[in-house]
Amino acid sequence: MELKQLTITSFTVLADGLENPKGLSFGPDGSLYITEAGIGGDAASIPSPSGQGDLYYGNSGAIVKIENGAVQRILTGLPSVAFPDGSGAAGPHDIKFDAAGKPYVLLGYAANPALRNTALGDTELGKIIAPDFNTNSWTTVADIANYELTHNPDDSEVVSNPLALLIDGDEIVVVDAGANDLLSVGTDGSHLQAIAVLPKQTVTNPIFPGSNSQNFDRGHVPPPSAYRDALPSQIAIQSVPTDVVKGPDGAYYISIFTGFPFPESQAKIYRLDADGQLTVYADGFTQLIDLAFDAQGNLYALQHMNSSGWKGKPEGSLIKIGQDGDRTAVLSGDGLELPSALTIGPDDALYLINRGGMPGKGQVIKIENPSSVV
Repeated sequence: MELKQLTITSFTVLADGLENPKGLSFGPDGSLYITEAGIGGDAASIPSPSGQGDLYYGNSGAIVKIENGAVQRILTGLPSVAFPDGSGAAGPHDIKFDAAGKPYVLLGYAANPALRNTALGDTELGKIIAPDFNTNSWTTVADIANYELTHNPDDSEVVSNPLALLIDGDEIVVVDAGANDLLSVGTDGSHLQAIAVLPKQTVTNPIFPGSNSQNFDRGHVPPPSAYRDALPSQIAIQSVPTDVVKGPDGAYYISIFTGFPFPESQAKIYRLDADGQLTVYADGFTQLIDLAFDAQGNLYALQHMNSSGWKGKPEGSLIKIGQDGDRTAVLSGDGLELPSALTIGPDDALYLINRGGMPGKGQVIKIENPSSVV
Protein backbone atom coordinates (compact mmCIF):
# COMPACT_ATOMS: atom_id res chain seq x y z
CA MET A 1 0.00 0.00 0.00
CA GLU A 2 1.22 3.50 -0.81
CA LEU A 3 2.82 5.39 2.05
CA LYS A 4 2.04 9.09 2.01
CA GLN A 5 4.64 11.53 3.30
CA LEU A 6 3.95 14.36 5.71
CA THR A 7 6.25 17.33 6.16
CA ILE A 8 6.66 17.12 9.94
CA THR A 9 10.43 17.23 10.34
CA SER A 10 10.86 18.72 13.78
CA PHE A 11 10.14 17.83 17.38
CA THR A 12 10.79 19.12 20.87
CA VAL A 13 13.21 17.27 23.17
CA LEU A 14 11.72 17.03 26.67
CA ALA A 15 14.42 14.86 28.25
CA ASP A 16 17.91 13.79 27.22
CA GLY A 17 20.72 11.60 28.49
CA LEU A 18 18.47 8.73 29.59
CA GLU A 19 19.83 5.21 30.15
CA ASN A 20 18.11 2.87 27.69
CA PRO A 21 14.55 4.23 28.05
CA LYS A 22 11.97 1.68 26.92
CA GLY A 23 8.40 2.75 27.77
CA LEU A 24 6.36 5.80 28.70
CA SER A 25 2.87 6.61 29.90
CA PHE A 26 0.92 9.52 31.32
CA GLY A 27 -0.14 9.20 34.94
CA PRO A 28 -3.36 10.38 36.57
CA ASP A 29 -1.57 13.56 37.65
CA GLY A 30 -0.91 14.52 34.04
CA SER A 31 2.82 13.88 34.35
CA LEU A 32 4.76 11.70 31.92
CA TYR A 33 6.44 8.60 33.37
CA ILE A 34 9.34 6.84 31.63
CA THR A 35 11.02 3.50 32.32
CA GLU A 36 14.82 3.32 32.11
CA ALA A 37 16.12 -0.21 31.58
CA GLY A 38 19.44 0.91 33.02
CA ILE A 39 22.97 -0.19 32.11
CA GLY A 40 23.31 -3.37 34.15
CA GLY A 41 26.14 -3.37 36.65
CA ASP A 42 29.25 -5.22 37.81
CA ALA A 43 27.62 -8.04 39.77
CA ALA A 44 26.81 -11.58 38.61
CA SER A 45 26.24 -12.33 34.95
CA ILE A 46 24.17 -14.59 32.69
CA PRO A 47 24.88 -15.61 29.09
CA SER A 48 22.97 -13.75 26.40
CA PRO A 49 20.73 -16.01 24.27
CA SER A 50 22.45 -14.61 21.18
CA GLY A 51 25.74 -16.26 22.14
CA GLN A 52 27.57 -12.94 21.93
CA GLY A 53 28.69 -12.46 25.50
CA ASP A 54 27.37 -12.13 29.03
CA LEU A 55 24.82 -9.75 30.53
CA TYR A 56 25.89 -8.23 33.85
CA TYR A 57 23.51 -7.53 36.69
CA GLY A 58 23.08 -4.29 38.62
CA ASN A 59 20.48 -1.98 40.13
CA SER A 60 20.66 0.80 37.55
CA GLY A 61 17.00 0.63 36.41
CA ALA A 62 14.76 3.59 37.24
CA ILE A 63 11.48 5.40 36.68
CA VAL A 64 11.69 8.99 35.44
CA LYS A 65 8.95 11.60 35.80
CA ILE A 66 8.51 14.72 33.67
CA GLU A 67 6.34 17.23 35.50
CA ASN A 68 5.93 20.83 34.35
CA GLY A 69 9.08 20.49 32.30
CA ALA A 70 11.20 19.16 35.19
CA VAL A 71 12.86 15.76 34.71
CA GLN A 72 13.46 13.66 37.83
CA ARG A 73 14.14 10.02 38.71
CA ILE A 74 11.43 9.11 41.21
CA LEU A 75 12.17 5.39 41.65
CA THR A 76 15.69 4.00 41.58
CA GLY A 77 17.53 0.79 42.35
CA LEU A 78 15.48 -1.38 40.01
CA PRO A 79 17.24 -4.44 38.56
CA SER A 80 18.95 -4.32 35.18
CA VAL A 81 21.17 -6.54 33.03
CA ALA A 82 23.31 -5.35 30.12
CA PHE A 83 26.58 -5.91 28.31
CA PRO A 84 29.57 -4.18 29.94
CA ASP A 85 29.17 -1.16 27.65
CA GLY A 86 25.53 -0.70 28.73
CA SER A 87 24.03 -1.96 25.47
CA GLY A 88 21.53 -4.80 25.17
CA ALA A 89 19.87 -3.73 28.42
CA ALA A 90 16.83 -5.34 30.00
CA GLY A 91 15.18 -3.90 33.09
CA PRO A 92 12.16 -1.62 33.59
CA HIS A 93 10.49 -1.85 30.19
CA ASP A 94 7.02 -0.36 30.55
CA ILE A 95 4.72 1.47 32.95
CA LYS A 96 0.94 1.81 32.96
CA PHE A 97 -1.70 3.05 35.45
CA ASP A 98 -5.04 1.43 36.26
CA ALA A 99 -8.34 3.29 36.52
CA ALA A 100 -7.65 4.08 40.18
CA GLY A 101 -4.26 5.59 39.32
CA LYS A 102 -2.17 2.70 40.65
CA PRO A 103 1.07 2.19 38.68
CA TYR A 104 2.36 -1.12 37.36
CA VAL A 105 5.86 -1.61 35.99
CA LEU A 106 6.97 -4.45 33.73
CA LEU A 107 10.58 -5.60 33.97
CA GLY A 108 12.28 -7.43 31.13
CA TYR A 109 14.86 -10.17 31.36
CA ALA A 110 16.03 -11.31 27.87
CA ALA A 111 17.46 -14.71 28.79
CA ASN A 112 16.62 -18.23 29.95
CA PRO A 113 14.49 -17.95 33.14
CA ALA A 114 16.20 -21.01 34.58
CA LEU A 115 19.36 -18.93 35.02
CA ARG A 116 17.66 -16.08 36.82
CA ASN A 117 17.43 -17.33 40.38
CA THR A 118 20.48 -19.59 40.20
CA ALA A 119 22.82 -16.91 38.83
CA LEU A 120 21.29 -13.61 39.90
CA GLY A 121 19.51 -14.46 43.14
CA ASP A 122 16.19 -12.95 44.19
CA THR A 123 15.45 -10.37 41.48
CA GLU A 124 12.36 -8.77 39.96
CA LEU A 125 13.60 -9.21 36.39
CA GLY A 126 10.92 -10.82 34.24
CA LYS A 127 8.13 -9.75 36.61
CA ILE A 128 5.36 -7.17 37.03
CA ILE A 129 5.73 -4.98 40.09
CA ALA A 130 3.55 -2.33 41.75
CA PRO A 131 5.82 0.55 42.84
CA ASP A 132 5.38 3.05 45.65
CA PHE A 133 7.04 6.25 44.52
CA ASN A 134 6.82 7.78 47.99
CA THR A 135 8.93 5.10 49.65
CA ASN A 136 11.12 3.97 46.71
CA SER A 137 9.78 0.43 47.16
CA TRP A 138 7.63 -2.06 45.30
CA THR A 139 5.69 -5.30 45.60
CA THR A 140 5.64 -8.21 43.17
CA VAL A 141 2.42 -8.80 41.21
CA ALA A 142 3.24 -11.65 38.79
CA ASP A 143 6.23 -13.63 37.46
CA ILE A 144 6.05 -13.61 33.66
CA ALA A 145 9.46 -15.21 33.08
CA ASN A 146 8.64 -18.18 35.32
CA TYR A 147 5.49 -18.81 33.25
CA GLU A 148 7.70 -19.21 30.18
CA LEU A 149 9.94 -21.61 32.11
CA THR A 150 7.06 -23.81 33.27
CA HIS A 151 4.77 -23.60 30.22
CA ASN A 152 6.74 -22.47 27.11
CA PRO A 153 3.54 -21.85 25.09
CA ASP A 154 5.29 -21.58 21.70
CA ASP A 155 7.25 -24.84 22.21
CA SER A 156 10.41 -23.06 21.12
CA GLU A 157 13.58 -21.93 22.91
CA VAL A 158 12.91 -21.09 26.55
CA VAL A 159 13.58 -17.34 26.67
CA SER A 160 11.55 -14.62 28.34
CA ASN A 161 11.70 -10.89 27.73
CA PRO A 162 8.48 -9.14 28.86
CA LEU A 163 8.42 -5.92 26.88
CA ALA A 164 5.06 -4.14 27.11
CA LEU A 165 1.86 -4.22 29.14
CA LEU A 166 -1.70 -2.98 28.89
CA ILE A 167 -4.16 -2.44 31.75
CA ASP A 168 -7.62 -3.60 30.68
CA GLY A 169 -10.03 -3.26 33.60
CA ASP A 170 -8.84 -5.59 36.34
CA GLU A 171 -6.54 -7.48 33.98
CA ILE A 172 -2.99 -6.83 32.84
CA VAL A 173 -2.12 -7.96 29.30
CA VAL A 174 1.59 -8.57 28.68
CA VAL A 175 3.67 -9.03 25.55
CA ASP A 176 6.65 -11.36 26.01
CA ALA A 177 9.01 -10.71 23.11
CA GLY A 178 11.26 -13.63 24.04
CA ALA A 179 8.46 -16.16 24.50
CA ASN A 180 6.48 -14.93 21.44
CA ASP A 181 3.21 -14.86 23.33
CA LEU A 182 0.54 -12.66 24.84
CA LEU A 183 -0.44 -13.27 28.46
CA SER A 184 -3.07 -11.98 30.86
CA VAL A 185 -3.05 -11.78 34.64
CA GLY A 186 -5.28 -10.13 37.21
CA THR A 187 -4.09 -6.87 38.71
CA ASP A 188 -4.00 -8.85 41.96
CA GLY A 189 -1.63 -11.40 40.39
CA SER A 190 -4.25 -14.11 39.86
CA HIS A 191 -4.96 -16.29 36.82
CA LEU A 192 -1.74 -15.84 34.88
CA GLN A 193 -2.24 -17.49 31.50
CA ALA A 194 -1.23 -17.31 27.84
CA ILE A 195 -4.04 -15.98 25.63
CA ALA A 196 -2.26 -16.08 22.26
CA VAL A 197 0.92 -17.40 20.67
CA LEU A 198 2.29 -15.29 17.84
CA PRO A 199 3.19 -17.58 14.93
CA LYS A 200 6.51 -17.97 13.20
CA GLN A 201 6.63 -16.83 9.60
CA THR A 202 8.42 -18.35 6.64
CA VAL A 203 10.85 -16.11 4.77
CA THR A 204 12.01 -17.12 1.30
CA ASN A 205 15.49 -16.16 0.10
CA PRO A 206 16.32 -14.26 3.28
CA ILE A 207 19.09 -11.68 3.18
CA PHE A 208 21.73 -12.28 5.84
CA PRO A 209 24.35 -9.84 7.12
CA GLY A 210 27.49 -9.62 5.01
CA SER A 211 31.07 -9.00 6.00
CA ASN A 212 30.46 -5.25 6.33
CA SER A 213 27.34 -5.57 8.48
CA GLN A 214 26.92 -3.65 11.73
CA ASN A 215 26.63 -5.55 14.99
CA PHE A 216 23.78 -3.30 16.11
CA ASP A 217 22.33 -5.51 18.84
CA ARG A 218 24.47 -8.24 20.35
CA GLY A 219 21.59 -9.28 22.56
CA HIS A 220 19.46 -10.51 19.69
CA VAL A 221 21.84 -11.08 16.77
CA PRO A 222 23.73 -14.39 16.62
CA PRO A 223 27.46 -14.40 15.84
CA PRO A 224 28.43 -14.79 12.15
CA SER A 225 29.48 -18.39 12.75
CA ALA A 226 25.83 -19.24 13.35
CA TYR A 227 24.71 -18.54 9.79
CA ARG A 228 27.55 -17.91 7.34
CA ASP A 229 28.51 -21.53 6.76
CA ALA A 230 25.17 -22.36 5.16
CA LEU A 231 22.67 -19.78 3.94
CA PRO A 232 19.24 -21.43 3.61
CA SER A 233 16.84 -20.41 0.86
CA GLN A 234 13.92 -20.57 3.27
CA ILE A 235 13.73 -20.10 7.03
CA ALA A 236 11.08 -19.83 9.73
CA ILE A 237 11.68 -16.78 11.91
CA GLN A 238 10.17 -15.92 15.25
CA SER A 239 7.52 -13.22 15.47
CA VAL A 240 9.00 -11.20 18.39
CA PRO A 241 5.87 -9.32 19.54
CA THR A 242 6.66 -5.87 20.92
CA ASP A 243 3.43 -4.14 22.02
CA VAL A 244 -0.28 -4.62 22.59
CA VAL A 245 -3.03 -1.98 22.58
CA LYS A 246 -6.80 -2.20 22.78
CA GLY A 247 -8.64 -0.87 19.75
CA PRO A 248 -11.93 1.03 19.66
CA ASP A 249 -13.55 -2.26 18.58
CA GLY A 250 -12.47 -3.95 21.81
CA ALA A 251 -9.90 -6.20 20.09
CA TYR A 252 -6.21 -6.34 20.96
CA TYR A 253 -3.69 -5.17 18.37
CA ILE A 254 -0.15 -6.57 18.57
CA SER A 255 2.95 -5.27 16.80
CA ILE A 256 5.61 -7.66 15.47
CA PHE A 257 9.31 -6.85 15.27
CA THR A 258 10.31 -10.07 13.43
CA GLY A 259 13.30 -12.18 14.37
CA PHE A 260 16.75 -12.43 12.85
CA PRO A 261 17.70 -11.60 10.09
CA PHE A 262 15.00 -8.92 10.47
CA PRO A 263 13.64 -8.97 6.91
CA GLU A 264 12.41 -5.64 5.60
CA SER A 265 8.67 -5.16 4.96
CA GLN A 266 7.84 -8.40 6.81
CA ALA A 267 6.64 -6.98 10.13
CA LYS A 268 2.92 -7.22 10.85
CA ILE A 269 0.19 -5.97 13.14
CA TYR A 270 -2.06 -8.76 14.42
CA ARG A 271 -5.61 -8.42 15.70
CA LEU A 272 -6.85 -10.69 18.49
CA ASP A 273 -10.64 -10.68 18.88
CA ALA A 274 -12.78 -11.56 21.88
CA ASP A 275 -13.08 -15.16 20.66
CA GLY A 276 -9.31 -15.60 20.60
CA GLN A 277 -9.04 -15.48 16.80
CA LEU A 278 -5.72 -14.07 15.61
CA THR A 279 -5.63 -12.41 12.19
CA VAL A 280 -3.29 -10.07 10.33
CA TYR A 281 -4.61 -6.51 10.52
CA ALA A 282 -1.84 -4.81 8.52
CA ASP A 283 1.53 -5.82 7.09
CA GLY A 284 4.44 -4.50 5.06
CA PHE A 285 6.30 -2.85 7.95
CA THR A 286 9.87 -3.18 9.20
CA GLN A 287 10.82 -3.84 12.83
CA LEU A 288 7.71 -2.51 14.57
CA ILE A 289 8.26 -1.58 18.22
CA ASP A 290 5.09 0.17 19.49
CA LEU A 291 1.47 1.13 18.75
CA ALA A 292 -1.08 3.71 19.91
CA PHE A 293 -4.68 4.54 18.97
CA ASP A 294 -5.84 8.16 18.95
CA ALA A 295 -9.30 9.37 19.93
CA GLN A 296 -10.44 9.26 16.30
CA GLY A 297 -9.57 5.57 15.92
CA ASN A 298 -6.41 6.05 13.88
CA LEU A 299 -3.56 3.69 14.71
CA TYR A 300 0.01 4.96 15.02
CA ALA A 301 2.78 2.41 14.39
CA LEU A 302 6.41 3.01 15.34
CA GLN A 303 9.24 1.44 13.35
CA HIS A 304 12.39 0.98 15.42
CA MET A 305 14.46 0.99 12.22
CA ASN A 306 13.42 1.39 8.60
CA SER A 307 15.86 -1.23 7.34
CA SER A 308 17.31 -4.46 8.69
CA GLY A 309 19.17 -3.53 11.83
CA TRP A 310 22.48 -5.00 10.75
CA LYS A 311 22.70 -2.40 7.96
CA GLY A 312 23.69 0.13 10.60
CA LYS A 313 21.08 2.75 9.72
CA PRO A 314 19.34 4.00 12.90
CA GLU A 315 16.53 5.94 11.20
CA GLY A 316 13.03 4.99 12.33
CA SER A 317 9.52 6.05 11.33
CA LEU A 318 6.21 6.98 12.90
CA ILE A 319 3.36 5.88 10.63
CA LYS A 320 -0.30 6.78 10.93
CA ILE A 321 -2.79 4.15 9.73
CA GLY A 322 -6.19 5.70 9.05
CA GLN A 323 -9.46 3.91 9.63
CA ASP A 324 -9.63 3.45 5.85
CA GLY A 325 -6.22 1.78 5.85
CA ASP A 326 -4.34 4.70 4.31
CA ARG A 327 -0.84 5.16 5.67
CA THR A 328 1.03 8.40 6.28
CA ALA A 329 4.61 8.77 7.46
CA VAL A 330 4.30 11.40 10.20
CA LEU A 331 8.05 11.44 10.79
CA SER A 332 10.72 9.33 9.11
CA GLY A 333 14.37 9.90 9.89
CA ASP A 334 15.13 13.60 10.38
CA GLY A 335 16.48 12.89 13.85
CA LEU A 336 14.19 9.98 14.69
CA GLU A 337 16.72 7.27 15.61
CA LEU A 338 16.06 3.90 17.23
CA PRO A 339 12.71 4.99 18.69
CA SER A 340 11.38 2.52 21.24
CA ALA A 341 7.94 3.73 22.40
CA LEU A 342 5.14 6.22 21.86
CA THR A 343 2.05 7.47 23.63
CA ILE A 344 -0.58 10.12 22.98
CA GLY A 345 -0.86 12.78 25.64
CA PRO A 346 -3.92 14.45 27.14
CA ASP A 347 -3.09 17.36 24.83
CA ASP A 348 -3.34 14.99 21.81
CA ALA A 349 0.35 15.50 21.04
CA LEU A 350 2.56 12.51 20.28
CA TYR A 351 5.27 11.63 22.79
CA LEU A 352 8.05 9.26 21.76
CA ILE A 353 11.18 7.70 23.19
CA ASN A 354 14.03 8.43 20.80
CA ARG A 355 17.42 6.68 20.82
CA GLY A 356 15.94 4.07 23.10
CA GLY A 357 18.81 1.63 22.59
CA MET A 358 21.61 4.13 23.16
CA PRO A 359 22.79 4.12 26.78
CA GLY A 360 23.23 7.66 28.07
CA LYS A 361 21.70 9.16 24.93
CA GLY A 362 18.01 8.32 25.27
CA GLN A 363 15.48 11.07 24.71
CA VAL A 364 11.81 11.84 25.20
CA ILE A 365 10.50 13.91 22.31
CA LYS A 366 7.18 15.59 21.53
CA ILE A 367 5.50 16.08 18.17
CA GLU A 368 2.88 18.82 18.23
CA ASN A 369 -0.63 18.80 16.81
CA PRO A 370 -1.06 15.28 15.42
CA SER A 371 -4.69 16.27 14.66
CA SER A 372 -3.29 18.12 11.66
CA VAL A 373 -2.10 14.85 10.18
CA VAL A 374 -4.47 14.01 7.35
